[in-house]
Formats: sequence, structure tokens, C-alpha cells
Amino acid sequence: MEIRKMAWRNVWRNPRRSSVTIAAMTFSLLMMILFTSFYEGFLNKMEANIIEVEIGDIQIHERNYRNKPSIYNSIKDSETIANTLESLNYQTSERLLGSGLVASDETSAGASIYGINIAADADVSLVYERVLHGQWLDPTEPRGVVIGRLLARTLDVDVGDEIILLSQAYDGSMANDLFSVLGILGPISERTDRSGIFMPQQSYIEFFSSRRNAHRLVVRRPADVDLPSALADVKRATDLSILEVKSWRELSPVLASLVDSALQMLQLGFLVIYVAVVILLLNAMLMAVFERVREFGILKAIGVSPVSVMLLILTEGAIQTAVAIILALVLSAPALWYLVEVGIDLGAIGGVSVMGMTLDPVWHGVISAKTFSMPLTTMLIVVILGILYPAFKAARITPLEAIHHQ
Repeated sequence: MEIRKMAWRNVWRNPRRSSVTIAAMTFSLLMMILFTSFYEGFLNKMEANIIEVEIGDIQIHERNYRNKPSIYNSIKDSETIANTLESLNYQTSERLLGSGLVASDETSAGASIYGINIAADADVSLVYERVLHGQWLDPTEPRGVVIGRLLARTLDVDVGDEIILLSQAYDGSMANDLFSVLGILGPISERTDRSGIFMPQQSYIEFFSSRRNAHRLVVRRPADVDLPSALADVKRATDLSILEVKSWRELSPVLASLVDSALQMLQLGFLVIYVAVVILLLNAMLMAVFERVREFGILKAIGVSPVSVMLLILTEGAIQTAVAIILALVLSAPALWYLVEVGIDLGAIGGVSVMGMTLDPVWHGVISAKTFSMPLTTMLIVVILGILYPAFKAARITPLEAIHHQ
């Protein structure tokens, strides 16, 4: 018996039912491919925001700093530690941290002040790429600062305007000075947007009359070193009795858990959607079996084995699934191109913030092996499960049962 030829003919004996079944599988697979691409892009963007803009792969602080942030809890010989890590091929930047009050002609607000080495910080953070208006810090303009977008809105200032910073200096005296706004940042995170002020490292030292030692070292690992190995290397290169070394996963455990569980959540979503497809497929295949009871009885009577009958039904389901997969892959090509190259702009609804981390309002999809493998694997599993029962049902039909079937 030529199973494949018979299966192909049987599929198109009822073209309407087969077309509806194929269309449902095509649509669901197409949506899942696009959603996977979009979801992977979202996760990549979120992780990039965490690592490349805000936190870095690893951070080093003085042991008491995170529990008690203070300009006095700095890292001794931070420049030496940074140079040591640089020699191990770990890009490292020093950040001096402080707080104070910032005021304009209109109002005032709390400020989180970052003193950075402009050149070194560009190797570990892409915050300089997030300037929305104006320009990034310039070493030739020591009184120029870059501020968060919401802080600029609160102070009602724009590029070129002047602001006053007030705080307590390292020696206990009053620190105050006038700075000019060089640039305004786009969305980064809740804290940076609302209070962040970036200035050159030397300007920070002069403003606070402080020491050269940094409060935070931001470390980026080489591309070929995984995070656990990088963390171990950095710990070996530092004195853990006086320093605290944490990866971004330890610093933001909730975000790390969200990234880790995202793919499992995606697979669960696939399963829920494909259950509906399986119900449709199961119904269509069962109807096809019951409509052809006499046909199966005749096949059994002329010596066709139950295994061959079962293979016939499975092949019919496989043909419909294969057609759906081909159609979904063809239709996904232009849609994926749009997602990857153009993206979806959520700026009209104000963008998206996840656990205080503001994401770029334009979301792009990505194309990877998972973009296709996860939807296809899940679909094939549930489709096979949906076809097995009708196939077993057809294989168990006897010639006598077929004769008396009404």
C-alpha cells in the first residue's frame, strides 16, 4: 500500500476541513515565531540595559558601602585594583559616588552624583550613547554635567542652562558650585532618570574636596569568559576581607530571576496556545476517521495491517503539519525583517519600565536558533499527541464493526 500517496489524496478529499486545520496551525506557529523573536529581543534589551548601561558584569565596593553609602566608605587604592584587573583583560572603570541637592532658578531636587573617568567609563558602560539632547561629558569642560531626563524636567532646565549643586564636602564643610548642563540623558533607570548627575572625575574630587579613591569599580568581562568564571577571577585579584565583589545577578536578583524564568514562561505560553490547535486537529482527525469507518474495514478485510492503517492516519496529520510549517516559515520572513530592522515603537505609551529599569521605547526582535526551534518543537510534540488517538482508533477498527457501522 502506497501510504504517502493515499494520505495526500485523503487530506484533500475534504479540502475545507483540511484548509481550516492547516490555517489554524499556520497562524499559531507564525504568531509563536514572531512572539519568540520579539520576546528574545525584549530579554536581550533588558539584559543589555542591566549590564552595558547601568551595572556592568561585576561591581566592587568597600564591604560596608552598600549597607551604608557614604563618601567616606571608598575603596583604598582603587586605581591599583583597576589596573590589576585591566592587566587580566577585564575592562574596569572607577566611579566616585555622592549625593546632594541640585537647584535651578525654578526649584530643587535630590541628586545622585557620579564622578567618572570619561575615557575608562566608555569601555564598561554605554550611558554616553543615551544622551537625548546635547552632548556627553567633555574633559575640556570641567564644569559641564549630564543629567537625567526626569531631573531636567523637575528643574525645568535645558542644555546650556546652569544648575547649583549643594552637598557636604569630605572635610565636613559645605560643598557648592555652579555647573552647566551639557546634555540630558534618555531613559535609563528610575534612579538615574530622576536624580542622576554625571560629571568628570576631577570635577567630583574638587567639588567634594575628596580623595582619588573610587566608591565603585565597574567591571566588564571578556566575551569568551562566562560570568561565574569572571566572578571567580575578580575575587582572586581582590582582597575580600575589605572589599565586596558581586555579579549583576547578585546585585539584581529579581531581574536575574526574571531573565532566567522568561524562556520557561514562553514555553508555557506555547503549550496553552497549541492546546487549542490540538483540539481542532483532534476533532478534524476524529471526524475523518468516523467518516471512513467502512473504508478502514475494507482495508482490513483485504489484508492491510493495523500498523499500516495507523501509519496512514499519522501521515495525513504529518502532511497537514508540514504544509502549515512551510507556510508559517514563508510568511514569517517579511514579518521578522520588520521586527528586527524597524521594531515596534512603544514611545506613544511612554515606554516600559521593568523593576525600575527603563527600556528603550523601540523594541526590536532578534533571529536565533530559538526563534524557530522552540515554537516548532512544541508544536510537533502537541500535534503528535493530538494525532495518536485518532490513529489508534482507526487501527483498532475491525471489518465486522465497519459492516454494522451506521
